[in-house]
Amino acid sequence: MQEKVLTQTLPLTLAKSIQVLLFAGLSILSFVVPFSFGHPQWLVGTLVNAFLFLGAFFLPTKYYAPLIIFPSLGVLGRGMIFGPFTSFLLYFLPFIWLGNLVLVVVFKKLSKRFGFIFSVVPASLAKFIFLFAIANIYFQFSLVPKMFLTSMGSLQLLTALAGGAVASVIFGAYRAAKRP
Repeated sequence: MQEKVLTQTLPLTLAKSIQVLLFAGLSILSFVVPFSFGHPQWLVGTLVNAFLFLGAFFLPTKYYAPLIIFPSLGVLGRGMIFGPFTSFLLYFLPFIWLGNLVLVVVFKKLSKRFGFIFSVVPASLAKFIFLFAIANIYFQFSLVPKMFLTSMGSLQLLTALAGGAVASVIFGAYRAAKRP
C-alpha cells in the first residue's frame, strides 16, 4: 500500500515495470559512463547530472541511492579524471554523494510546484554551492590542490545546468511521445 502512495506523489506516474527498467538503466549508465569515458569532466558530468535529474523526476525516492553513489565510484574505479589527483577524490566521496542528493532533493521538491525547467537552476546552484564550499574548506586546510576549486566549483555548476538541459530535452521527447 505504501508503494502506491510513493508512486502517486511523483510528477508523472510510471508503471512499476517501467520504473524498475528505468532505474536499472540509469543506475548502470551512472556507473558505466564515468568508468568508461573517464574524461572530459564536462561531458561525463553533464551525462551524470542528466541521469540524476531524470531519476529524480521519474523515480520514487527509494531508487536514488545508486544514482547518487555510482558515478563517483565509476570515476574512482577508472582513476582517470583526476589522474594523479584521484586519491584526493576519496576526501570528496561523501560530499559528492551529498551534493548529488542535494541536487535530486531540491529538484524533486521544486519540480512538483514549478515544473521541470524552472527547477533545474536552483537545484544546480544548490549542488554547486555545497560542493564549492567543501572544496574551499579542504583547500584552506591544504588537504587538496587548487584545481579542486574549479572541478568542484564552476565545472559542477556548468555540468549540472547542462545535464538539466539534456534531461529537459529527453523529458520533452517523452512528453511529446505520450501525447495522443
